[in-house]
Amino acid sequence: MLSDYIINTPVASVIFAFTVGLSIYAFSQPELYGRMMLHPYSVYRDRSKWFTVITSGMIHKDWSHLLFNMITFYFFGFALEALLVAQSGSIGHVYFAGMYVVALVLSDIPTILQQKDNYGYHSLGASGAISAVLFSFILFYPRTLLYLFFAIPIPAFVFGFLYLGYCIWAAKNARDGINHDAHLFGALTGLVLTIMLYPWILRHFLEQFGI
Repeated sequence: MLSDYIINTPVASVIFAFTVGLSIYAFSQPELYGRMMLHPYSVYRDRSKWFTVITSGMIHKDWSHLLFNMITFYFFGFALEALLVAQSGSIGHVYFAGMYVVALVLSDIPTILQQKDNYGYHSLGASGAISAVLFSFILFYPRTLLYLFFAIPIPAFVFGFLYLGYCIWAAKNARDGINHDAHLFGALTGLVLTIMLYPWILRHFLEQFGI
């Protein structure tokens, strides 16, 4: 029930509802859309534009971009918040919120530095933060089956290695308009923050494979 989500995973519920609602609204508001996007050229030269590091993660390019990100967040964001609360009590809600926001910021910093002189470059979407959520979840449950293209079962840890490898390759070679750096650094942020919060997680991860 909806009330169960709100009571048990309030942070994920707010992020999900706000991101969906604001993205849909922005689709028909070009001026708002433009103000909220990340523009590294402007951010690097004007500190007042740093707010777009956060706001760009609240809007999406189109319906398919929004749908893919929110499906991923639905399956792993709510589960991760509940998991952190189970591990740490009510402060787990704060941990989850902190991880999401920190990942939004840190995943964009490499892009800002790389694209600071490219006036025509813009970026948007929650992919960096959602990558952090996904990879934090993988540390807890590395053997969970994920479904590639929603059809092909693959263990979470295998998906993680393939995902990181692809992001590294795509960041250097792809010309598809996707901010692969944000995906990569978001994933790394999720891994590092989870290890910082739960130093035992590496031992737990290895134990899942009998190591």
